[in-house]
Amino acid sequence: MSWLDTANLNLRKRRRRALYFKSICSLFTWSCFVLLAVLLVHVGHKGVGLIDVDFLRNAPSWRPEDCGIWPAIAGSLWMMGLTALISIPCGVSAALYLEEFAPKNRWAHLIDVNISNLAGVPSIVYGILGATVFVRFLALEQSVLAGSLTMSLLVLPVIIIASREAIRAVPSTIRHAALALGATPWQTVVHHVLPTALAGILTGVILALSRAIGETAPLITIGAVAYISDAPAGPMDSFTVLPLQIYSWTTKAQSEFQDLAAGGIVALLVFLVIMNGIAVWIRHRAEGNAN
Repeated sequence: MSWLDTANLNLRKRRRRALYFKSICSLFTWSCFVLLAVLLVHVGHKGVGLIDVDFLRNAPSWRPEDCGIWPAIAGSLWMMGLTALISIPCGVSAALYLEEFAPKNRWAHLIDVNISNLAGVPSIVYGILGATVFVRFLALEQSVLAGSLTMSLLVLPVIIIASREAIRAVPSTIRHAALALGATPWQTVVHHVLPTALAGILTGVILALSRAIGETAPLITIGAVAYISDAPAGPMDSFTVLPLQIYSWTTKAQSEFQDLAAGGIVALLVFLVIMNGIAVWIRHRAEGNAN
């Protein structure tokens, strides 16, 4: 066998392996899609019929026919609003400093490594930290503010990493042009770098907040209540959120509460779609303004 025949044989083997690998990846991908579709259809079939005005405005009750999710919706809105108010300025400011102003030395490298590691820490660890620092040390108790601060710790690494990648993607020619025209480094960052990177930053914020709204482990750790009859009126009130309310219903044996959990899941999905839709609209507006 000549070297050309050997090369062709090896090429056919590599193509065959590549085809097998592609087929396996496609199989797993479509299996995930089918599984997700089955879950959505099952939850939608059980839960869509429960979504009405009474279900949205009533409080939880021990009687399934009187149950509602208004306190959980109000608690989710309070927590996500405070989490965004705390985490977005802190995360974007940290990304700007680390990418534009911090010296590139071993300390900066150590910070980079630790931020990347924090993004992979299990959420229960942030719950333990929040229970120790915010609930006990700062005596915030089981309040909306304590939950929001805990969730802010959870999403900060994701926001910082995504914001740094977006800032790093801004062409250096924009910075050089602004500096050449007499702008200070701060003016260059605020008026040129940040608006250009805003679309990518918002993408990271969307992903981070979407993760936060579905978390229950940190909130259970800090002692957020699963049953509450009144919606929180301020940041120091007790609260519950939609995932925690859904979890509480799924632990009950009655089939009526299982159906209520399906209705809560549908409401949570709608809430996520609306929140992500607003964020995507803001991102497109930012991209249009940047262009």
